[in-house]
Amino acid sequence: MSETTPDPAPESVEAAGRDEREVARFVERFALNLTEAGFPRMPARVFARMLVDDEGSCTAAELAGSLQVSAAAVSGAVRYLIRVGLLSREREPGKRHDHYRVRDDMWYEAFAQRDDQFLEWEETLRVGTDTLGAHTGAGARLDETRRFFEFLRAELPRIMTKWRQQKYGENAR
Repeated sequence: MSETTPDPAPESVEAAGRDEREVARFVERFALNLTEAGFPRMPARVFARMLVDDEGSCTAAELAGSLQVSAAAVSGAVRYLIRVGLLSREREPGKRHDHYRVRDDMWYEAFAQRDDQFLEWEETLRVGTDTLGAHTGAGARLDETRRFFEFLRAELPRIMTKWRQQKYGENAR
């Protein structure tokens, strides 16, 4: 196995009833896709690993073991993933270890939370445009960027409704 594709424990092949080497290859490939899109490397690996867990739930120790990384690396990655809304942290009563869970509708929730961020960016870009002057090249570029985020913010509710309708049927809102 290469350094980026962890060698799974032998018992995991039988327990899951699937080829864990191929699963590990998928995890690394999807993590690379996410990284190439701007996702930090370790959160991308942890997220991809969480996606392939049938329960969608792992402890930090399970993640560290399967990815063959340190607990500190997992800790930083899950903090990032929780902050961006792709994972949640849970603890069962009486248990000592947190479980990290892939959120239901994770992509929907992650994009739905962008409204406030887009609004903040719009306001900052408006100040930048005013500071530089809309007639300058830089000011015009900032204003076009502001208008793009304004457009996204206006269209996002319609896109989200369409997704819900596609996922749950025509009556979903």
